[in-house]
Amino acid sequence: MSLGFWQIILVVVLFILFFGRGKIPQLMGDIAEGIKSFKKGISDSEGDKPNAAPAKPIEQESNTKS
Repeated sequence: MSLGFWQIILVVVLFILFFGRGKIPQLMGDIAEGIKSFKKGISDSEGDKPNAAPAKPIEQESNTKS
């Protein structure tokens, strides 16, 4: 089932009525900022892995009492 032209128009009109014309650019700016932050977080986490030092094995001490 695909959306028809009138259904898309109805959704756009309801969106404008609900948020108002002045609120839409602010909303889109917030969404864009969130996407940029998400992409930066993903690239930062991928960049940290190759530079990380290899883990050193933990030597266990033998706690034997004589």
